[in-house]
Amino acid sequence: MTALVVILALIIVGVWALVSGGSTSQSSAAGQHAPDGHPASGAQAPTTTTTTAPPPTTTTTSPGTLPQTGTFPTTTSPVFVANMAALWNAVVTNSLPTGMTAFFPEAAYVQLKTVASASSDFTNRLESEYGLDIAAAHALLGPDPAAAQFVGVNADSSDGHWINPGVCDNDVGYFELPNTRVVYTVDGQTQSFGIASMISWRGEWYVVHLGAILRSGSGGEVDDPETGPGSPTYSSTC
Repeated sequence: MTALVVILALIIVGVWALVSGGSTSQSSAAGQHAPDGHPASGAQAPTTTTTTAPPPTTTTTSPGTLPQTGTFPTTTSPVFVANMAALWNAVVTNSLPTGMTAFFPEAAYVQLKTVASASSDFTNRLESEYGLDIAAAHALLGPDPAAAQFVGVNADSSDGHWINPGVCDNDVGYFELPNTRVVYTVDGQTQSFGIASMISWRGEWYVVHLGAILRSGSGGEVDDPETGPGSPTYSSTC
């Protein structure tokens, strides 16, 4: 009887060991980790993906597409300073596209004028004349235009005056500033030429006629080139 009890006890212990050992081995294999907390060699690390958001989109509205304002422009605004720098670079490089940021916006001109086909008039007359005048001013700088140094623009804001709607085929009023001077040096000598007319749109000055308002021919013109800085002069133009 005693021997039978001992045999039964041994059988129970063996079965328990077998079941317990298999479970422990399986659990250990499934959760095996290196001491530093990272997955042990051979274990699959979780896969992560990163999605980069697209860059934000920005839109710039051309001022010419917006309505006119009655704000009188200054000659110290960042826009004016940048426009005059663009005009100078256009003259030095004889590049009409470079100077277009300083030129009166086409969309504003279409709003401004009552003439038929204002867009064609802008392209075929105003823009074309502007390109010819840039070329004429470029030639004025001499054989090495890049050696000319821009000094600044001499403008007399008191010469600015308001042009009422209905005058000079205009449907919208604006301020006009005549005969501003572009001042530069060549070989240390100060020289200058004029901007025949600038007009306002939404509180900023833009070139509308560089060499002349009333032209003497079909070629480019330079407005009053002088030795020295010259002086802005008033004229009651459109």
